[in-house]
Amino acid sequence: MKPIRTFNVRPHLPQRLEPLRELAYNLYWTWNTEAIALFRRLDPELWEQTNHNPVALLGRIRQDRLLDAAADNGFLAQMERVISQFQEYAQPVQTWYQQTRTRTDGECIAYFSLEFGLTECLPIYSGGLGVLAGDHLKSASDLGLPLVGVGLLYQKGYFSQYLSADGWQQERYPSNDFYTLPLKLITTPQGQERRICVDYPNRDVQARIWQVQVGRVPLYLLDTNLPENSAYDQQITDYLYGGDVDLRIHQEMLLGIGGVRLLRSLGLRPTVYHMNEGHSAFLSLERIRQLITEDHLTYDEALQVVQASQIFTTHTPVPAGIDLFPADKVTYYVGHYAEAFNLSQQEFLSLGRVNPGAFQEPFSMANLAIHTASFVNGVSALHGEVSRQMFQGLWPNLPLTEVPITSITNGVHARSRVSEPLQYLLDIYLGPQWSDAPLADPLWSRVSSIPDEELWRIHEICRYQLVMFVRSRLQRTLEEQGASSAELRQAAEVLDPTALTIGFARRFATYKRATLFLRDVERLRRILLGSVPVKTGAKQRRPIVQFVIAGKAHPKDNPGKELIQEIIHFTRQEGMANHIAFIPDYDMHVAKMMVAGCDVWLNTPLRPQEASGTSGMKAAMNGLPNLSTLDGWWDEADYVKTGWAIGHGETYDDRHYQDQVEANALYERLERDVIPLFYDRDENGVPRGWVQKMKAALSLNTPQFNTARMVREYAHRAYFPASDRYFILKENNYAAAKELARWKAHVLEHWYSIQIIHVETSAEHNLEVNELVEVKAVIALGALSPSDVQVIVFQGRVNEAGTLEEACPTLMTFVGTTPEDHSLYTAEISYDTSGHQGIALQLLPRHAYLSHPYEMGLVLWA
Repeated sequence: MKPIRTFNVRPHLPQRLEPLRELAYNLYWTWNTEAIALFRRLDPELWEQTNHNPVALLGRIRQDRLLDAAADNGFLAQMERVISQFQEYAQPVQTWYQQTRTRTDGECIAYFSLEFGLTECLPIYSGGLGVLAGDHLKSASDLGLPLVGVGLLYQKGYFSQYLSADGWQQERYPSNDFYTLPLKLITTPQGQERRICVDYPNRDVQARIWQVQVGRVPLYLLDTNLPENSAYDQQITDYLYGGDVDLRIHQEMLLGIGGVRLLRSLGLRPTVYHMNEGHSAFLSLERIRQLITEDHLTYDEALQVVQASQIFTTHTPVPAGIDLFPADKVTYYVGHYAEAFNLSQQEFLSLGRVNPGAFQEPFSMANLAIHTASFVNGVSALHGEVSRQMFQGLWPNLPLTEVPITSITNGVHARSRVSEPLQYLLDIYLGPQWSDAPLADPLWSRVSSIPDEELWRIHEICRYQLVMFVRSRLQRTLEEQGASSAELRQAAEVLDPTALTIGFARRFATYKRATLFLRDVERLRRILLGSVPVKTGAKQRRPIVQFVIAGKAHPKDNPGKELIQEIIHFTRQEGMANHIAFIPDYDMHVAKMMVAGCDVWLNTPLRPQEASGTSGMKAAMNGLPNLSTLDGWWDEADYVKTGWAIGHGETYDDRHYQDQVEANALYERLERDVIPLFYDRDENGVPRGWVQKMKAALSLNTPQFNTARMVREYAHRAYFPASDRYFILKENNYAAAKELARWKAHVLEHWYSIQIIHVETSAEHNLEVNELVEVKAVIALGALSPSDVQVIVFQGRVNEAGTLEEACPTLMTFVGTTPEDHSLYTAEISYDTSGHQGIALQLLPRHAYLSHPYEMGLVLWA
């Protein structure tokens, strides 16, 4: 039956417990272990039933239990400690941002993402992209950065996974009750829902705004599930990554266009917009439109402002991962922006194309993001190289190494990912600052002072807790499937709490090769059953090995589902249920249990298809050595001291052969290095060599692959420069933006009239090492002046292909004009190595307001 009126009923908290309400609605509690313990203490069973949701816990807990807690001096003392920590965090004396940034007045960074992984009880994430976004917000909060998040609030979110009796992944989509989640509806001063509208073809769609408070950082989420919207429009925010191409465009319009309007409705005026993947790139169109209609700028002038203040981070290493929309769809949904910009439809569509004249080319959201951003980055050093290859077509006249796409390696939020007992240990020996201390901080040298026995015993506790968790989860799953009592008893005995436990948990995409370890069944059987010879200490035992595996395949990815099924079938057919456990319904809680309780973290992606990967970072922060192919973040880690590499980073054209080579390399690593080191115990049962690996993982990887380092890097390299550019371009009614637009038009008009008349060197063919060589260039600039350009000479070794390798640039100096009124440039160079060397000459635009010299895509070579 339909209600005629609805109410939001809140729990009645005793006055002394009222501080719990504010704490429950701030996700600060997700990375404060004592706050989590406080909520769990109220009702441990209900805490698990509510999926660790304090808002639901306080709403469902018995009133008499609340009254008991209000009279419990021990509970009240713990609550006071937590609230004191919370208040001190919310109002610090001085944050990193305040210490670092001289300009703080009016600065605001808007971070857009289609998903955010903040806590398991707020299921608006699917995997690594969302968890990275969530950790980004948490570290921005820790650092005091003036950042706001923008996303969508999904009624059903991403799916919950369960397996059929035959091991085939099934999906269910439980509906989220927003009123029992840690978020609040934004209202007007009159108490009405604050809403924004987005214009879709032939209709407007309304969305209300919810707020999630992440420490000091607000995250605003849009929700179209309103009775004023049509049934179809209500579904825009139903599912994450669900539906067809039309629904995807609807979602990305709501995120980008609606997100900009959301910020405007709240009175926020960001100075920087960060697009986390290309899903939100439509925000560029709305920003340009607002500048044209409200500030009366031309399209070219507005584009300068937008481009100067936008950041784009790409997370995909393969073209198939980029949103490509048919041109007619883009014209239908957002083509009206072309009219507002006074552009033809083809000029408008060129914003999302590599080749503006290719009318059949689809519209790429990544290209739109790149065309309207001044800073573009991949998420690991290797991914930066891959991204430059993927998008080189946007800069056809540049060598690959000069393509203006850099990298900022991902990280994870330490306080959210490290187990509670290990955090306690690190707080004692390193001090509480370890969670965001940089690599150069002397405190990391104190990791070696942690007694081996203490670190090992804590890890053994985490492994035991993981095994108990796996047994409980498997029993629950079997009960849902109607399993027999014998099967339930067997599930209660899976895994050995003392055995070497290898973890593998991630999205089940084929390139991640989850079944690579199954390639040689007999060899794997020997490894699992303890046939690898090892040295042992006082207690002789079989060196058995076990795997704990978790992860979801996309609902439409049948090959990914087949990988899950293959693991389930192998486990059953080979009688390996005690050695291989697959945990259904992988989420952030499962991940935290696994990265704390496993002994080694396995990752087997096909190089270079892992953009970064963050699960291994979480494992390393818990002292786990990684065992991985050299891809993503692991390629730049110290994989000798903190783990092991599978292979040497080779790639082969034959995928079958590549899998065979790397499967053999995996088995060899396990047999020769991993298993012997783990089971090499002293008389006290401590694997000293293994603990040294754990300490190296903690001291080297925790500070380096941490979102504290990552966000600081974004701030220094992207946010602060972009914000400064925005302030400059906006001053005096956008005077600088107007000047830059005029200058660009002038340069573009005359660029191709430039002639490089002559280049000469003071030496002809033979040089000695370190001998100075003068390079002169005579250039006819035509209608341009020397202040409009910069001339660069590159020097380097000439390779077999006849091109320069590792070319070093030197800026040439304008020294005057020739009698023919040509511009003369000079530079001195020398070579510090012998061999076949050469030079190249490059001409680029130059202006103080350009974000980088390649911004216009104009390059001339001698």
